[in-house]
Amino acid sequence: MAQLCYFITVVSLLLFLQSDSYAEAGTIGVNYGRLGDNLPPSTQVVALLKSRNINRLRLFDPNLDALEALQGSGIEVVLGTLNQDLPQLAADLSFARSWVSTNVIPYSQTVRFRYISAGNEVIPGNLAAYVFPAMQNLDQALRDAQLPYSIPVSTSVSTAVLGTSYPPSQGEFSMDIDPIMRSITKFLAANGSPFLVNVYPYFSYINDPVNVPLDYALFNSSRVVVRDGELEYKNLFDAITDATYTALEKAGGASVKVVVTESGWPSNENGQIATIENARMYNNNLVAHLSGAKGTPKKPGESIEAYVFAIFNEDLKPRGTEQNFGLYYPNMTEVYHVEFIN
Repeated sequence: MAQLCYFITVVSLLLFLQSDSYAEAGTIGVNYGRLGDNLPPSTQVVALLKSRNINRLRLFDPNLDALEALQGSGIEVVLGTLNQDLPQLAADLSFARSWVSTNVIPYSQTVRFRYISAGNEVIPGNLAAYVFPAMQNLDQALRDAQLPYSIPVSTSVSTAVLGTSYPPSQGEFSMDIDPIMRSITKFLAANGSPFLVNVYPYFSYINDPVNVPLDYALFNSSRVVVRDGELEYKNLFDAITDATYTALEKAGGASVKVVVTESGWPSNENGQIATIENARMYNNNLVAHLSGAKGTPKKPGESIEAYVFAIFNEDLKPRGTEQNFGLYYPNMTEVYHVEFIN
């Protein structure tokens, strides 16, 4: 009986890791932010995601309730560390091993982890110097754990890391953080790990509405808005993504793939810009654009993995638009409908 149970366990694990349906999972996921005092239990959230055919999820921190609920769901997970843990992760390999032992190993056979992100949007900033050594220690800890599959380590950044982003062919990292970004980029290239970036055309538009057309930000332009040499851009999302690719190339990461860990549009608290209709339009256009596997002008034919921000409106975030990026209200009714094509 013991041998039979062992055989069943091994076969189940192999099916989990090698299933064709798993390998063919779609490229669109969602962010599971938890900064709300009225959010539903994680078990209900996972059931909701499965009912919508959403098979990729990003967690900002290793919430154990969420990880428990995700076991056996078939939903792949991008798992982040808390920003405040970065100094200790950077300084102490044993702490990184403990983090992996607590948050990854117990779930590694029932949850497929796509990436581990060392922090979120801390570059530039006071914690920036800790990111690269934290990535190194997390990577070593994961290797030491001898998991049944490898988990790439990266970090998620905002586009504030770009000193130049226009035109896309001139994209480069800011000079003040260039040494940090070069170290991270070379690490990613050496390990075959992706670069995680949060891309928000919404913020580009509200910061420069004179020069950034609204239809260009919303994927609604039928005309070429930006010509960059032979490349033509009809939407801002592609332009920002290609500027990021250019910056990576200049930092020694020509082989590094970009994964968009956040993108979205708020539905309230900014007049006629943050509206339900604009949010519905942006996110549906985003999903349709990425589901076509068209790539970007710089990377044609290369599918882009992206995560919509976010599942819920979160009332503990700063007041204003930050509380209104959700696809759902906390009672699990839709703010607006997005047709996921996975």
